[in-house]
Amino acid sequence: MTLLRDSGVVLRTYRLGEADRIVVLVTADHGKVRAVAKGIRKTTSRWGGRLEPLSHVAILFWQGRSDLAVVTQAEVVDHFPRLRDDLERVACGLSMLEVVDQVALEGHPDPGLYRMVVGALRALADERNDPAMVAPAFFLKVLAHEGAEPVLHACAACGRPEGEVELVAFDLTEGGTLCRGCRRGRAVSPDALEVVRAVLGGGLGRVLAGPRPACAEEVASLATEAMEVHIDRRLRAVRTAAGLTW
Repeated sequence: MTLLRDSGVVLRTYRLGEADRIVVLVTADHGKVRAVAKGIRKTTSRWGGRLEPLSHVAILFWQGRSDLAVVTQAEVVDHFPRLRDDLERVACGLSMLEVVDQVALEGHPDPGLYRMVVGALRALADERNDPAMVAPAFFLKVLAHEGAEPVLHACAACGRPEGEVELVAFDLTEGGTLCRGCRRGRAVSPDALEVVRAVLGGGLGRVLAGPRPACAEEVASLATEAMEVHIDRRLRAVRTAAGLTW
């Protein structure tokens, strides 16, 4: 067995036996890791609340031939208390963790994705930022990171640039924005398109710190649907928070 040291964000946990729990993390140097935290469910557990979803931890674990590592030590780097005290921010954070859980691969380090989720959680915990925009912006950034950044300045179907055509719809399966002649998917307003362009074009800080745009709900719906197309499944955390059915 090899003793490994890393930092990671806890994505989810689930029970193992009577006292243990499996912890799923995205780490800086080892990709997604599934590890057993022994005795964590006992009232006398030394782990406390350190290995709960949304926690950012420094972790020490044994990795052998099994798919499951064994946690030996975990110290909190960020617990994001302000995030945990706000139900809207918690729901946004859990939706981001669900996305990371779907795109991260076990044993395949992705430092960029790790930095993105840590940065997004810190932004979400910052009371100066609008929680309604953090998760949609994160979804769009992950799409770009995954090589699926949508076309936003031309029709993704016919290739004609904005100016020659009016971009009125969005469909990630077609590659992005669509003109009237090629339209399918969902309609998109000019204001929502401007916000999406700002998020992916270097204006993320302005979007998060500024007043909530009137099109915030539209942008959130667009980003969520685009991410669901990319990962080919519904985002349970988003649908549950919105009170939507499957």
